[in-house]
Amino acid sequence: MAFDLPALDAYGRDDFFASPANRLALATVENWANWPDGRLLLTGPAGSGKTHLAHIWAAETGATIVPGAGLAAARLDALVAAGDVAVEDAEAVARDPADQTALFHLLNLTAAQGRRVLLTSAISPRDWGLGLPDLLSRVQAMQAARLDAPDDALLSAVLVKLFADRQLVVPETLIPYLLARMERSVEAARDLVAALDAQSLASRKPVSRAMAAKLLDKADDPAEY
Repeated sequence: MAFDLPALDAYGRDDFFASPANRLALATVENWANWPDGRLLLTGPAGSGKTHLAHIWAAETGATIVPGAGLAAARLDALVAAGDVAVEDAEAVARDPADQTALFHLLNLTAAQGRRVLLTSAISPRDWGLGLPDLLSRVQAMQAARLDAPDDALLSAVLVKLFADRQLVVPETLIPYLLARMERSVEAARDLVAALDAQSLASRKPVSRAMAAKLLDKADDPAEY
């Protein structure tokens, strides 16, 4: 019988795979005690690990993580009183003048109360489209760290570990096959391995390249290894 277990987000430090694409950003986040003015702007494309690093930092500091979209609805005084703050997808504040004002006030409040702030964004602040010049200058003045898209070395290591964690023995040709076709993110790797595991259980067959091809809409390559 196959069990469809709920997927769990693995955002612990041990679940973060360091590689040349992210090692400098990881070191910067982990050096949070020495951030200039207690602030850091973390940028990088989707799937590069921004959310994971934000959770690592929040676990170490007790920070609260809030989204940039709808920030104006947050109780900023209570948020800052509770401790450090991470704002995910901070570029989203540009969509609403009220959210921009809220982020500006948040930066002021955290500075006044000695709290640290981590902002994550897929793009540089100059491309957010902010209409509040004072906010733009504050964000651009923050120390910045950048994550690059996961490279083959990182994704290969992730796939190998994910398969091993599930005690799945896969053909040695499967990893390069997946690397050439999968979405370039650690989250996508987790989802893909989970899907292959579920398919293997349901079909009572070992994970194969043909099985992966079907999941990746590559039915034109049915050769099984």
